[in-house]
Amino acid sequence: MDAKLFYRQTSKLSGSLLFGILTIGLSVVAMLLDWKAGRSLVQLQSLTLPFWVAALATAAIGFWAIPLLRSLKAGQTIREDGPKSHLKKAGTPTMGGIFFVPVAVVIALLWSGFNPQVVAVSALTLAYSAIGFLDDWQIIRRRSNKGITPRLKLLLQVAAGGAFCLWVAATQPFDLTQLALPFGLVLPLGIVFFPLGWFALVAESNATNLTDGLDGLAAGTVAIALLGLGALVAPQSPDLMLFCGALSGSCLGFLVHNRNPAQVFMGDTGSLALGGALAAVALLTHNLLALLILGGVFFGETLSVIIQVTYFKATKGPDGIGKRFFKMSPYHNHLELSGWSETQIVSIFYVAAALLALLVLSIF
Repeated sequence: MDAKLFYRQTSKLSGSLLFGILTIGLSVVAMLLDWKAGRSLVQLQSLTLPFWVAALATAAIGFWAIPLLRSLKAGQTIREDGPKSHLKKAGTPTMGGIFFVPVAVVIALLWSGFNPQVVAVSALTLAYSAIGFLDDWQIIRRRSNKGITPRLKLLLQVAAGGAFCLWVAATQPFDLTQLALPFGLVLPLGIVFFPLGWFALVAESNATNLTDGLDGLAAGTVAIALLGLGALVAPQSPDLMLFCGALSGSCLGFLVHNRNPAQVFMGDTGSLALGGALAAVALLTHNLLALLILGGVFFGETLSVIIQVTYFKATKGPDGIGKRFFKMSPYHNHLELSGWSETQIVSIFYVAAALLALLVLSIF
């Protein structure tokens, strides 16, 4: 397809149309994955059923939770140095993760019969959500875009990730330290696996946090990644597949309210939890490398920030001012300042996330 034609076509996408396309796509893929694996669409341990139960439950709860957030004056404060087009979003309720993350966790826990791995992943997910809640609450309380200090946030993430890794080391078989490679190969990591997994938990939660900058961007890309990860881990851990399906569905249900123009933002309460959940599932199933590819969108967003900061420092003159590699980071902000609409950017990122999921399922 001609690039200019594609640009014109994507510019006509509304948030509702994009949500409809994503809903149909994820639903069809979930059913096909279940069918290919020989699972019934109404089977308890499947992708489709928990996906849709969580999606419907989250969408329904959102109609009650969002007015409640408004009544609590939990409005978003927009950073002044961000894109000017975002200023009109000031006051939109935030902390949406407070209702869609617990829905998925409760469904997964009950549905799996409190499987130990699901309990551990759920605990890590809720811990990261709680860290995000602290940050969001400080932003709301102070009426500024500054929450808890970056150092405190990082320390809390490191502590929660470390506790999870200690649980893994104490309860899981040592062969978990093998890293799955493409085409059925494995790489024994031994003791190195634990600091690597610890780093992945913190890095992935921050990566999804950076991606949460446009209406529907993080929720949609994470929903795609979770569905792909769920299909990947299904043969070795049906219960974690169920968890992934439920959390993917909750993301979709949240998009009922978060699609452009958003009625609510997930905040750090949601974005930190989603990255932690992805990394925790990958860590328990030998799939840290697969997650790196599957989460390529999140990695790219993080890399753009690293490049921007490094280039700025490297080009800093006597006046203390450096040059910018991008117009603004993360990369979605650069595209927006380059003239792309929010729905264009989100649609491109959805396509990229889907292609990466297809690649992972093809080679792992």
